Amino acid sequence: MSEHEIIIAGGGPTGLMLAGELALAGVDVAIVERRTTMEVPGRRAGGLHARSLEVLDQRGIVDRFLAEGQAYPNVGFHVALDISDFPTRHNYLLALRQERIERLLADWVEELGVPIFRGRDVVGVAEVEGGVEVSTVQGVNMRAGWLVGCDGGRSTVRKSAGIDFPGWEASTSWLIAEVRMKEQPVLGFRETASGRHAMAMLDDGERVGVVLAGQDPRATDVPTLDELAAALEAAYGTDFGVHAPGSMSRFSDAARQAAAYRKGRILLAGDAAHIHSPMGGQGLNLGVQDAVNLGWKLARVVTRQSPETLLDTYQAERHPVAARVLRNTIAQSVLRYPGERIAVLGDLVSELLAMEEPRRRFAAMMSGLDIRYGADEGHPLLGRRMPDLDIVVAGKPMRLFTLLHDALPVLLYSSKPLAIDIAQFQEKCVTVFRPELRKNKELERFRVSVKNGNALGADRVKSVEATFEGVCELPAVGVVDMPAAVLIRPDGHVAWVGEEGPEGLSDALGTWFGD
Repeated sequence: MSEHEIIIAGGGPTGLMLAGELALAGVDVAIVERRTTMEVPGRRAGGLHARSLEVLDQRGIVDRFLAEGQAYPNVGFHVALDISDFPTRHNYLLALRQERIERLLADWVEELGVPIFRGRDVVGVAEVEGGVEVSTVQGVNMRAGWLVGCDGGRSTVRKSAGIDFPGWEASTSWLIAEVRMKEQPVLGFRETASGRHAMAMLDDGERVGVVLAGQDPRATDVPTLDELAAALEAAYGTDFGVHAPGSMSRFSDAARQAAAYRKGRILLAGDAAHIHSPMGGQGLNLGVQDAVNLGWKLARVVTRQSPETLLDTYQAERHPVAARVLRNTIAQSVLRYPGERIAVLGDLVSELLAMEEPRRRFAAMMSGLDIRYGADEGHPLLGRRMPDLDIVVAGKPMRLFTLLHDALPVLLYSSKPLAIDIAQFQEKCVTVFRPELRKNKELERFRVSVKNGNALGADRVKSVEATFEGVCELPAVGVVDMPAAVLIRPDGHVAWVGEEGPEGLSDALGTWFGD
């Protein structure tokens, strides 16, 4: 029986991103994937939002994606919302097909030495003493200390764990296909009594992308060519001589969310934890960001650097984020319903979003740049993603995200008069990370070591002195004061802000990185 510290069920974008995060922390992790190849059936997600690009940038791999995608300055909520003026290096949507996203993530994961077992379809999971046992259709059993279900909306892991999946049933569905047509397609949008349909030429100039609204919400099987032809006939009065489908699939406006993201040693991420309509292209991005939030926390628990209670913050932080996505996709789906009354509502929403403040707020929500973990109080940076500032470290200019490439937390402090004293920080590290040294003679040795330039706790928190002369600005918030010191989590969110001294640092270190 194959054994690992962590098994991830599902090798899509969420599972791959999580595997990379865990591998960076030195955890023995493996992926189990039912597909035998990396071919993605049907037409799936097609873009990376700004915050997802930032987390890839934090790991030093975003250029791989930028080299293959196409940048667009807009995100969508009923209408196109311009984000080109947002204070981020990635103020755009990167159009890139899911298959390419997965291949690039798989390349990264392979470089990190993570094994991917393809052709293994998980059929059941069970908690056993000290871990979880995973059984597959192929008769191969595997065992791990922890299991993360990243196996999609119909998640076997979630069902086997007995985790409820409440929400809204589908009220309508759409057919989506890539096909060839003998007749000239009608490009653009078309409104009928059944909803808004669309056609667009694909990059090769030969295939047509088709989206047809108003389909049976109960249908779950793969559409047939005859079904597609009939739907085209109903919407356009002709089937355009449709033939040679490259892919066909369907999606609905069903919206569900797992009641719990963790049960014992089993966790959920991505579509296994939440499903919704693809309005606004948020699903893949939501899963990738789940993985980045969970990865460092699970790694610390597995390596016994932190207690299991740290995992409680995963649901506390990510469940509200997904709940908000469910709400905004439901709202967008309603705005797509046919009928004159809904059209009036849509006109009013369009008018509202043409105003500056609503445009910024909704665009920040859709791009994932406005997420704040914890209470909405304290310094504006607290709980938010740390911007990728241009800083100077040891006389050399660098980007802040460079400090996060190895997925370690960072204490960033300046040389301003009110900055935290680095000796005080090292003393805090002793208190939190090495309590056995508090009252014995070894403490003095560590103090000498620190004085000689050796960073105590450097394997836990990197302390970096930097200067910064620019403006710190947050989307939908504006310019904020740059504090003298910030403690940045591995996922790029700010855990502590020191404006006048080290008060509260011990608590922050203990909460997020302590034993």
